[in-house]
Amino acid sequence: MPDLLNLITDIEGVSVGHATDLALGSGVTVIVFDEPAVASGTVLGGAPGGRDTSLLDPSMTVNAVDAFVLSGGSAFGLDAAGGVQAGLRERGRGFAVGPVRIPIVPQAILMDLLNGGNKDWGLHAPYRDMGYQALKAAAKGAFALGTTGAGTGATTATFKGGIGSASAVSSAGHRVAAIVAVNALGSATIGEGPHFWAAPFEQDGEFGGLGMPGVVDHRMRLKGMNTPATTIGAVVTDAQLTKVEAHRLSLAGHDGFARALLPAHLPLDGDTVFAASTAKHARDDMASLMELCHLATIIMARAIARGVYAATALPVEGAQKAWRDRYPNAD
Repeated sequence: MPDLLNLITDIEGVSVGHATDLALGSGVTVIVFDEPAVASGTVLGGAPGGRDTSLLDPSMTVNAVDAFVLSGGSAFGLDAAGGVQAGLRERGRGFAVGPVRIPIVPQAILMDLLNGGNKDWGLHAPYRDMGYQALKAAAKGAFALGTTGAGTGATTATFKGGIGSASAVSSAGHRVAAIVAVNALGSATIGEGPHFWAAPFEQDGEFGGLGMPGVVDHRMRLKGMNTPATTIGAVVTDAQLTKVEAHRLSLAGHDGFARALLPAHLPLDGDTVFAASTAKHARDDMASLMELCHLATIIMARAIARGVYAATALPVEGAQKAWRDRYPNAD
């Protein structure tokens, strides 16, 4: 993929923006579509938080979205979608209801309230403003990974989490890409070492090129038995999909969680994957859909590893160490 950045912005018509507050230890990431995109999604974690996720069910009326929002802040972070809606409304975007337009902005949140950042924000949480800032910052092309946007305060059982992304091209020439904020209750790495569970899927040393260890430690590692977590992300393709097919693509994204995190989809995870189609390229056969689902699994696994690999520790006392802190010379 010589012309690709290995990011979700490899999909034509997709922009990404971050709002990051290192002192707060939290942030917001927005994925914006130039035109409404056919979308769906699935929640497989036992402790989710989201906004307008029900409308993504294939049986619901609204077929397309203007943007997705990923945010820290737990339930307080749900204000971020309001800021994104405000910015999209300024642009005249949204689902038409008579003379009114309502921007459709599904959101998922992660729990980052216990990471050492300053959460004493007063009466109103800052996430509405951060959502607006993230939308204003949204652009095509390269964007930061690791401790930024919704990944700012993300953690895992073993290392600092963060924003990751990856892309691929199908045999039919369709592009598919993932973005994820890795805030898992479990671990993206194997045992106490530097190796990633996603190692079999790695491309071009994108997260260190270490491969698998000689001995695989399967013992469960959790960042807490009573601490909610959540890994949240999206898969987007330029292939034409129906809403039902987008729903299937989101499930394949969850398969990537299962290949890159151990364990995943726990009772205190809120694991959520959105999926969307920009419909830039026609397709109507089952074989191409199955390949897109296969690739969605792989790119989500790769994106998760990249999010942890790129992360840096928060500049606050007691912050969780990043992979790069423990293994600065491993790659």
